[in-house]
Amino acid sequence: MNLQQLSVELNIVKQAKKYGIPLWQHPQFLFLVMGILIILSSIFSYFLGRRYLVDPQIVALSIIVLSIVLLILAFIITKSFERLAQAARLKSEFVSVVSHQLRAPLSNMKWIADLLVSGTENANQKEYFQMLKENSSRMQNLVNDLLMVSRIEEGGLATQNKEFIFQDVLLDVVSNFQPVIKASNLVVKIETEKNIKKVFADPLQIRQAISNLLDNAIKYTGKTKKAVLQDKIKERIITLRIKDKKKHLRFEIEDTGVGIPKEDQKYIFQKFFRSDNVMRHETEGTGLGLYIAHSTITKSKGEIGFDSKEDKGSTFWFTIPYAL
Repeated sequence: MNLQQLSVELNIVKQAKKYGIPLWQHPQFLFLVMGILIILSSIFSYFLGRRYLVDPQIVALSIIVLSIVLLILAFIITKSFERLAQAARLKSEFVSVVSHQLRAPLSNMKWIADLLVSGTENANQKEYFQMLKENSSRMQNLVNDLLMVSRIEEGGLATQNKEFIFQDVLLDVVSNFQPVIKASNLVVKIETEKNIKKVFADPLQIRQAISNLLDNAIKYTGKTKKAVLQDKIKERIITLRIKDKKKHLRFEIEDTGVGIPKEDQKYIFQKFFRSDNVMRHETEGTGLGLYIAHSTITKSKGEIGFDSKEDKGSTFWFTIPYAL
């Protein structure tokens, strides 16, 4: 943690405003008060003991009173944590219920939109139906992401780890993205080292992580002014690399996109976070993809990270263990 992060964490007033709670209910503030009282009570007990050493009853009574005060403060801190935990639980339940309720009607809308697109020959109508189809798909993806986040937070994200060939999953994901890759005028290259063994993880969750990272790379590549100027003379490339690291496999995805500002990099795996430069380029997204990727990779006993420079691009990577 650098000095900037530390200063933000220690700014208790700002933290209380962020979470929308009074200062006296903020756990860090209460811990600070409790710490100060413990120090003062220790000093007070020391001087009291020296002065009234001949009357131990006074010393004992003073210590009992201070203990009761600290016990009351500890109770307040506990209740504060309970309120925060309850608010988080209610929020998660609300998201889960709403997402479940939206899932069925959105699936029906998408199915109807598919029928309308394929069943009409009128060009204008077909364009409108296509827009309806794309927007319903986008909403369905958002609902699926919210459900995934809800399961992660509630600890209900089940894993079915097994041996599988990572390259097969990667090729399948890239194949599914081919229409978007072609429409975005991008080239995706895959580089694989030798001696890549089978990995041991949940293939569906690894597929989700790869999809989220590739989706980000596609969306953000070619958004910079430099990339637009070079578009006519140079291919815009996304490079996927599979590397052998003895006990685990390392996967990298390198893009030439907008990159991540240095001051935003510490927040990149948080829910709903989107950096300022992404917002300036008006790129669509929810800020959930990297959070989900981080959660699924760590649950598979792997690691995930990135290297990025603003306006030059990013390289995201993760590792997963080999099968024994």
